[in-house]
Amino acid sequence: MRIGDVISALNAVASFSSREEPVASPPVRLPRAILVICLVCTLAFQGCAGFVVSEATPPTHWQPLLEQPMTFRTLGSDQRFSQLSSVSVAERLRAQRGGEPLSILALSGGGAFGAFGAGAMEGLTRSGSRPEFAVVTGISTGALIAPYAFLGPTWDARLRDVYTSGAADNLLQSRGLGALFGSSLYSGKPLQQRVDAYASDEMIHAIAHEVGKGRLLLVATTDVASGERIVWDLGAIALNGGPNARTLFRDVLVACASVPGMFPPVMIRVHEDGAQRVQAHVDGSATGPFFVPPAFVQTAPETRDPTHRPAVYVIIDGPLGEASGATRLTTRAILSRSIHVGLNHLLRTTLELTAATAQLQGATLQYAAVPAAYPHVDAFDFRAATMRPLFSYANECAQAGRLWTAFHHTDEAVEMSVTATRSVPCPADDTFIGHFASR
Repeated sequence: MRIGDVISALNAVASFSSREEPVASPPVRLPRAILVICLVCTLAFQGCAGFVVSEATPPTHWQPLLEQPMTFRTLGSDQRFSQLSSVSVAERLRAQRGGEPLSILALSGGGAFGAFGAGAMEGLTRSGSRPEFAVVTGISTGALIAPYAFLGPTWDARLRDVYTSGAADNLLQSRGLGALFGSSLYSGKPLQQRVDAYASDEMIHAIAHEVGKGRLLLVATTDVASGERIVWDLGAIALNGGPNARTLFRDVLVACASVPGMFPPVMIRVHEDGAQRVQAHVDGSATGPFFVPPAFVQTAPETRDPTHRPAVYVIIDGPLGEASGATRLTTRAILSRSIHVGLNHLLRTTLELTAATAQLQGATLQYAAVPAAYPHVDAFDFRAATMRPLFSYANECAQAGRLWTAFHHTDEAVEMSVTATRSVPCPADDTFIGHFASR
């Protein structure tokens, strides 16, 4: 979950009630005095939380992120985790694939906006333009889409069901007064049950089979103790997890989508570096909106072929920018707006840095996002009535070949076109998205 998620969380706190379906009904606004009392009680009883996460000790070999390669937590055949450098993994992957350039799909967070990414996948299939991605990465709702995007067109119907069947209508179940003594506003059981229903043994076996072809499925969580992003090799879990593969696979995916404060952290037992640890993990978007391992787009200068470049695709499950609107000059409104603006700039900065890395390495980058003109969607509104239209919108635009916008070098001409028959233009026809790509 992404930009709007923090704002939605603030709104959820302000409208908190004990009803079972807070999204489907108009929120009940509690008096400000009651909110203050709840906050004081939460702080006073924080020691009563169900578990305590120990402080993390910074590793002695710590370096600034720009000076060290991304690492992946991968599961070996001995059922133990280890950290592998993305550089070594990229080299192995290229060797497995005969040196061919990699096609990489990165799926962002966005909550209910995940219907956009899901619809885009089916639309690309119907248009006949869907690549077989060598690498698929996902954060938050993007992590829930990632296994289906990885497995390909034969899993489209099941991906559609995840976002349009209405099974997620009751995903937000209030914990009532229990929220004062626990770690979240909402129960984590409905989310766990939904992921458990879709992450079947059939899916695990199918992913393990694709891993054998030299493909990679990566998702990210945030370690609560260290505050660091953890990138999990889901393919290795499917391949080497044995009888516990499905449970571990499910727990990692649930953690990926557990927005801090909204859903409880997921406790995952990790056997790594000769020791058993139980770690608390939450939504990976706490450390970034999406990720593309730089090592996967790196190619040696002498081997670069302009007609045979690595290809990067980024699906942003949400708006890249928002239409201007009036903001009330109240503390809550100003705070919400400030957080929103900051996260939106982080998203665009991440996209620009990813594009710059791709261009420096001779790779191409195309991306898609929800136009700001699309009707407002609450990132925590998981009703089918909200997600079905967004799924159909992305599906239709992808089928029409109007999904992707390509980043251009500054000396290249950029052609802009707008589909006049649409009240909401497709991503490829959106003025702001096109302008952003040509900066």
